[in-house]
This record gives sequence, C-alpha cells and structure tokens, in this order.
Amino acid sequence: MSIKIENLNHIYMKGTPFEKKALDDISFEISGGEFVALIGHTGSGKSTLIQHINGLLKPESGKITIDGEDITAKKMNLSHIRKKVGLVFQYAEYQLFEETIEKDIAFGPRNLGLSDDEINDRVRKTMEIVGLDYETFKDKSPFELSGGQKRRVAIAGVVAMEPKVLILDEPTAGLDPKGRDDILHQIKELHRRLKITVILVSHSMEDVAKVADRIIVMDSGKNIIDGRPSEVFREVETLERVGLAVPQVTYLVKRLNAEGFTIPEDVFTIEQAKQEILKNIRSAAR
Repeated sequence: MSIKIENLNHIYMKGTPFEKKALDDISFEISGGEFVALIGHTGSGKSTLIQHINGLLKPESGKITIDGEDITAKKMNLSHIRKKVGLVFQYAEYQLFEETIEKDIAFGPRNLGLSDDEINDRVRKTMEIVGLDYETFKDKSPFELSGGQKRRVAIAGVVAMEPKVLILDEPTAGLDPKGRDDILHQIKELHRRLKITVILVSHSMEDVAKVADRIIVMDSGKNIIDGRPSEVFREVETLERVGLAVPQVTYLVKRLNAEGFTIPEDVFTIEQAKQEILKNIRSAAR
C-alpha cells in the first residue's frame, strides 16, 4: 500500500512561548511493499511523523495520501485507516495486558468482529511469523517471557490485524544484542512473507543496515537524505553533522582500503565485510 506525503508541517504548542516546529515541509513517497527505515536523533521529528501516518496527529498543513485516500481530509474515517496502518509503539510490551499470549494477540482481531475460527487462524499464523511456537507459548502469561519475546508478542498483536502498512517505533530499544538481532530478523522475515509496507523508526545505523531497502534521514523536522543504504552511508560528513554516524563496518572498510585492501564501499554489514576480507586474504595468499 502506497503512502504519499506532501508539504507536511506540524507545530507543537502553537502560539505559546514553547512553540516548536516538529515537521518542516516534509515530502516523500513510499511504494507498496517497500521496507523503509526512518532514522534521526532524538527530536528530529521521526516519531511525530509516524503518528501523522497513522492519523494520531493532525498536521498544521500538508497532505497525506494512503492507498489513494487523503487521511488529512475533513470527516475522514480514521478508524478505517488505522485498520490498514498498524503502529507498534516503542516499548510495546508495556501494552500487554491479557492473562495469556493467545488472548493478547487475539484482542485486536476480536474487536474486528471476526469469527472464532478466523481469530484462531490469525493468532497461530502471526505467532509462527514472529518465531513463537503456538503450542509452547499460547497459554503462557506474557509476563513470564523475556524482553525480546514480549516485544514479539506485541508485534504479533498488531500483525494479527492484517494491516497493509506496519510501522515500528524503535523496536529494538532496551534489548540486549541477541534480542536486537532476533527482533530484526523476525521483522525482515515478516516483511518477506507478508509483502506489506514496513516503516522502521530507529536511531541505530547498525540496525537499519541489516534490514532496510531504503533509508530516510531526518534532522530538525526535515528529511535531509533519502536513498538506498549504500547511497546514504556515503554521506558520512552530513550524517556526523546531524549527530548520526554510518555503521562501524563502514569506517573499518575505509581503513582497510587505505591499507591496501580492495573492499567495495557499499559493504556495511559485518557478514558482508567478513566475506570481502576473506576474499582479499585468499587473493593475497595465491
């Protein structure tokens, strides 16, 4: 499902001494099925932006069109849009409340008025997608789980609503390295299997390098860079100026190339770097 944002502006506490322009003439399009990362430091406007895409905030001016519908229009049925656009908030596990995992994931679909068979089918399917075995976990309390497993349950609860767009706000926040990798893997797998549009909000270049096909960089309410990861990570000076940095692997590749290695500049994950370094070592040994 496509998203088109045109000249979007948002002002917090307008007309007060605390007035702040959170979004400043934002414009871009996302095609159906894309995996886009929205990245920026705290206060860059990324969280404000995603709340507009879900209809939780109204813009000062501008237009958002989702699947051909202008969601900023007056009398727009936003509940209809929110069925299409699922939003997983940061620390989403704090929103878990049912006594079992099965009931928690079923809560949203049940509110859609679906049959018991359809609800059960969706719960089973989404638990499998996020890597939670149905028979093992269905009767467990969400509060018995690890942080990463709770996060998966929260994501499954939104995915069970079968949105056409899934927005995840800092889905790896507060997790240990293994938990971060597990969540990112499950999100990538979810995108691959369901073919839905995914928007991942993050401040970690390492995270988005692993999963995103496109990166939009925000600073001071503006989208300042937009492109494929290999294109964005070449903008080292701009990224550092706005308080971000390219993945550590990118710095390593530059240093190795300065020492005589020949590693492509579009290598930005550890796995890619490992393969290229081994290739260079084998070539030198011949």
